[in-house]
Amino acid sequence: MPEPAFELNQVTLPAVDLAGSIDFYTRFGLTLIVDSPENQYARFEIPGGVGTVSVHVAPGRPSEPAPHVYFESADPEAVVDRLRANGIEPEAPLADQPWLWREAWYRDPAGNRLCIYFAGENRKHPPWRVGA
Repeated sequence: MPEPAFELNQVTLPAVDLAGSIDFYTRFGLTLIVDSPENQYARFEIPGGVGTVSVHVAPGRPSEPAPHVYFESADPEAVVDRLRANGIEPEAPLADQPWLWREAWYRDPAGNRLCIYFAGENRKHPPWRVGA
């Protein structure tokens, strides 16, 4: 019997300030689809994607190691430029990595780490893929 298929649908990140997170993620380019202040929760659609990202106010800030959320773009330079125009500066600038990805790193208001990157075929089929 084949394994049942499933997709990653949503990632929920801790937040410390719901309004600040909503402002950040809308400037980051996500579309707000749920705003529930009474539940201290918001959900966003990823443009052109099927998944969503949520924030939920939690006590304290995330500590390292914390989850890292990756957003792939075929044109990461344009995304980095758009984010900069929206007042969001990268924590680490766009750079080619030894694992054949091009990445720029950000932190949201709660300290969660976010990456804008391009990997193309190397995301799932790097030269060192198991069984390649």
